Amino acid sequence: MRSWERALAVLESLCERGQAAGHGWTLDTEFLPPHQQQVNALENQGLVELAGREDRAELSALEGRPVRWAARLTPYGHDTLTYGCSRPRAEPLLGGEEADRQVVELIPSQMAALRVFVGLTGQLRVPPAGGLAEQVRTASCDHGIKRWRLHLTQEQMESVAYGLWLHRMTGSAAEANRFGREYGVVHSPARAGDEGPPVDDGRPSATGATAPRGAGASGRG
Repeated sequence: MRSWERALAVLESLCERGQAAGHGWTLDTEFLPPHQQQVNALENQGLVELAGREDRAELSALEGRPVRWAARLTPYGHDTLTYGCSRPRAEPLLGGEEADRQVVELIPSQMAALRVFVGLTGQLRVPPAGGLAEQVRTASCDHGIKRWRLHLTQEQMESVAYGLWLHRMTGSAAEANRFGREYGVVHSPARAGDEGPPVDDGRPSATGATAPRGAGASGRG
């Protein structure tokens, strides 16, 4: 279990016990010392409030015994739990599908460019590969190394390279260059003309009908 998953589990447990108690506090009898230490760590992040002397005195009067420790969620802790439970998760990969995918880690500027690319799906003549938008939507971020992690097929990786090539052609080459160095996938318009995805150029043919997908590549130049 990753650290943020452990934190959410602690927040969820505090929330459930506090609601069951009616006063919102989780008491020392409900959390063992090791769990109390985990809660104390979340206090440092502003997610949990520990009961002060006055709160403990009131709780002791309610419980009819000394309450030496109690904790409850702060508004930030509540919102973190709410968001964490609602955050989209990547669908589990089944069987051989997992073997066909590669873990790809993107820096923030690459991810920002990729979001623009998939956001233009309905406007591009060479749209993003199938499933790429969903991978972008459910990507997880490792804040320790500041990388976004995706699980991509070869087709999706080539599509990412195309999106970063568009980004390169309109301003910054660093993102495409980095992707090429790390994963060996670089978009080349000349090569894509022979091997890439079908392209709907949207132009009518000589007979007046719209050219079929992929048409127009032959006979140019």
